[in-house]
Amino acid sequence: MSEARAADRRKYHRLATDSVVSFADIDRPDQLAVGKDISAGGIRFEAVGCEIELGDTLRVTFNVMKQTIVATGIVVWATDTDPISTDVGIEFIEIDPMALRLLEEALGDDPLEIEAAS
Repeated sequence: MSEARAADRRKYHRLATDSVVSFADIDRPDQLAVGKDISAGGIRFEAVGCEIELGDTLRVTFNVMKQTIVATGIVVWATDTDPISTDVGIEFIEIDPMALRLLEEALGDDPLEIEAAS
């Protein structure tokens, strides 16, 4: 399937990033990762040297438009990219409404479109 067709089937627009993301199991110390892309529905990042399982609940912290956003999400997929790196997809389950609005503005998404697509 072509990349353009795969993007068409996505629920949310994505914004490419290579910023530092921190993540952790709830009530655990943060670990660092590299963000790959972000949407109003979740974030994808590359983690090194840690085990992440499908269904894990993680707290993620990242920056959008010079604002720090903290969200909670569920690991919906995790793919080993080499023996020590994992590409991880998180679906947000809890994010502050103001942070979501900021994210939607950065993405240029209409909040009504996003709610309708959910």
